[in-house]
Formats: sequence, C-alpha cells, structure tokens
Amino acid sequence: MSDLVAPHGGKLKPLLVEGEEKKSLANKAKTLKSLRLTSRETSDLIMLAIGAFSPLEGFMGPEDYKTVVEHMHLQDGTLWPIPITLSASKNETSGLKKGNQLALIDDETDEIMGVLTIHDIYAYDKEKEARYVFRTTDQDHPGVAKIYAQKEYYISGSVQCLSEGPYPEIYGNYYARPQETRRLFNEHNWKTVAGFQTRNPIHRSHEYCTKIALEVSDGLLIHPLVGKLKPGDIPADVRMKCYETLLEKYYPKDRVVLKVYPMEMRYGGPREAVLHAIFRQNYGCSHLIIGRDHAGVGKYYGPFDAQTIFDEIPSDKLAIKPLKIDWTFWCYKCDGMASMKSCPHDKEDRVLISGTKLREMLANEESVPKEFSRPEVVKILVDYYQSKK
Repeated sequence: MSDLVAPHGGKLKPLLVEGEEKKSLANKAKTLKSLRLTSRETSDLIMLAIGAFSPLEGFMGPEDYKTVVEHMHLQDGTLWPIPITLSASKNETSGLKKGNQLALIDDETDEIMGVLTIHDIYAYDKEKEARYVFRTTDQDHPGVAKIYAQKEYYISGSVQCLSEGPYPEIYGNYYARPQETRRLFNEHNWKTVAGFQTRNPIHRSHEYCTKIALEVSDGLLIHPLVGKLKPGDIPADVRMKCYETLLEKYYPKDRVVLKVYPMEMRYGGPREAVLHAIFRQNYGCSHLIIGRDHAGVGKYYGPFDAQTIFDEIPSDKLAIKPLKIDWTFWCYKCDGMASMKSCPHDKEDRVLISGTKLREMLANEESVPKEFSRPEVVKILVDYYQSKK
C-alpha cells in the first residue's frame, strides 16, 4: 500500500505498448495511412504514453472538448483544464471514418510515435478555444498563435503509443514516468511531496520557494519541463547544468529529487497551472508550488491568477493542493530572502527577481548580483550567453 496521493481519476493509465505487442503494432503502423504531428501534439502524445495525462486514453472527442473548453472538466465531470487534441486538414480527413486507424508520425523526426483508432472527426472554433483557455485571442501570445496555426479539424480517438521520443536517451536517469517517481517516493517513505514546475534556471526566489516547501513537506520534486519552449528561453541542457550545480551545493541530498518531463509549454497561465497540478498528482505529488505568474507570459495574466483559479475548483475535484507563495525578493534590510507577507520594508530595499529579468541581464552582459542568483549558476549562464556570440 502507498501513502501517496492517488492518481487523478483514481488510476494511472500509461498507453505505451511493449514486447511482442509493440513489434506487431510497429509493423502494422507502417501499412496505415499516416498523420503528421506538430511538436506540441507529439509531446502531448508522450505525456499520454507515460500516464502523465491519466485518466485520458487518447485525444479528446467533441463532447469532452466542449466541456473542457467551456467548463474545465470532462463530460463525466473529471476536472481537466486544457483540451488535448489532434488537428488535421480537410484533405487529411477525407475518406476517414470511425474505427479507421492512423499511424502518428512526429513531423520533426519522421518517427512513428503511435497508432490512433478514430472515434470522431469534428470542426472547432479557434477563436473560442483561445478566448476560454488562454483568456485572450491575441496571436502574440505563443499558445494562441499555435491554436490559430492548427488545421481546421480535430480527430479524436484512443491511442497506442510506440515511443517516448528522444527523452529517455538524452536525459537518462533524470527522465522519469509517473510510475517511477511514485516508486521512488515510496522508497523514501515520503507521504507529502511538493512539486516545483520550472522552465528557467533556478534563481534565488525559486530557491526560496522550494525551501519553504521543504519545511512543510517530506520531500521535493524539482520537475523541469524539457519540451519545446518559446524563442529566447534558455535551452534544457544549460538549465540541467544549473539544476545539478544548485542541488549539489545548496540542497539536502536525501530530500530532493530532480526529474524532467517531456511536455511542451503552452504559457497558459491559470489553466496551465491546473494542468501542471493534475499531472504532478499523477507523478505522486501532494502539493504543487504556485508562485508569482505561474506558467504565464507577457502581461496576459495577473501575477497571482494562477493561484486564485484553485479557489474556484471544488475540493473533491483535485487531490493535489496548491502551495501558494507570495511575491518573493531579496531585502537588504532583512539581509536575506523574504516575501510580501514577511517583510515590512520599502520597495527601495528590495531586489525583485524574475527569470525574464535574469535573461535580460545576461543577454545585455550586465553583472548579476549574488542576491539575484547563486554565483555558480550565474557562471554557467554567462558561459552559455558568451558561447552564442
């Protein structure tokens, strides 16, 4: 028996096929009509494959799509904030019908990723999806831009997955499926685990948030996204060096686990924060750290919109809980990290820290103060930016 929080929906549903079944399906896939996947669709398929998107068993049909977009739940009432969909053109859907199978091919690598058994083919409203899910129809928003770049139909159906892409090979032991992190947490005898979502190197505010979590949890999962990011974000291999250095020098080794996951960032702010919580629950986390501007981009969301959305979710719909942390900063008068809840001093005494500001300082070759980021991390990032010249 495990004392960890149960998976979302009650049970993990990994969709990877193995052994002789995998060989047979791979051979069959070569004979099927194919559909090429965008990088986001491929990353979603991998998340389905490893059970991170449990209880989903494939790409959403029209009924689930409608209730997810409009009401943030599947047709059966299960909480789900963002549609997981597969787009196709009119030409690609021609002649297809329910029960047909399609080989799903990653458009960037030409690898056969899995097989879809078709349930429905349906049209959808791009403007409506953007407005509900991202709270904007502005195509400068990277998530909205990808919706508008999609083809005009969605194909739904169950999937059998053949591959996890390059991630297991690239990241080795840092790559973990939900079943594996759950096993690891059980080995540590952890009952409460706080997950930390990151797409940036960890600066002092991040470090402070994670150490608050360590004070109130048995363990900490630092869980960086390694799928595709927007231009200007720091590459995953550079970030991994930063994480490794920071964990080696500044964290207790027996209470922190570093693992990566293969999703592509949507920059969906509040709704993406809920998605991050759901699949962290599947990974075995009891809490998710939600700080300022979680999963946000630009000025599309208020700094704490990703916290307040959890107040709208009925308590029986989501087992994992948000660990809400206020705006954090270095205070010269406190002589250390603090937050709006703990520091009485004026803004002139504070160093406000953000990943965006850190990237700007590095790109402009400005000196990064120790109050902003650990010097070992700064050195890795300076070397990276200098290598780009």
